[in-house]
Amino acid sequence: MNSLSLTSHEKKWYDLAFGLGIFTIVYNLIEGIIATWFGFEDETLALFGFGVDSFIEMISGIGIIYMIMRIRNHPESNRSTFEKTALKITGYSFYLLVAGLTISSFITIYLGRKPETTFWGVIVSLISIVVMLFLIYGKIKSGKALNSDAILADANCTKVCIYMSCVLLASSAIYEWTGFAYADALGTLGLAWFSYQEGKECFEKAASNKHCGCDH
Repeated sequence: MNSLSLTSHEKKWYDLAFGLGIFTIVYNLIEGIIATWFGFEDETLALFGFGVDSFIEMISGIGIIYMIMRIRNHPESNRSTFEKTALKITGYSFYLLVAGLTISSFITIYLGRKPETTFWGVIVSLISIVVMLFLIYGKIKSGKALNSDAILADANCTKVCIYMSCVLLASSAIYEWTGFAYADALGTLGLAWFSYQEGKECFEKAASNKHCGCDH
């Protein structure tokens, strides 16, 4: 099958999947800029780390768009060299983020530093949860319509972004409402854990032709 032999029904859903991929990259860029800016200004380590994660997700998003174009033209084809390279770069980036978040959180705890406010962490995480749910819904609809395991697997992997948003929401809300000194640092460690899982899954996918390493 190639793009010229697609039915109007298939073209419609591939166009939607591609559009969702573009939207994901643009959204992560905007989210990354906002989160790192307010995280730096308010000395909120969890929000800042969440923003850096958004930038890394942009690299992953480029690989997803390439995957959609590949399966659109060759549904049974294996993962390309470009996709594997993007996965490895993303994996290494996540591991660097894990190291940075872990070290920074322990330093924060040791020095007893606290954020000025975590209000924007609450706002950014709530918006992120809504957007990610929208993306998952769209990817599942597209994947089922096209009978594409690859797109459905990507929808499943997007759930990790919701988990990270929930961690940010919980730590930010707890600090904002109770002033618990270690809430932000503990939330940062939670983000580090999920970043490690994402990095590990990237290398698992790069080493095989599995659609997604996060099926568990």
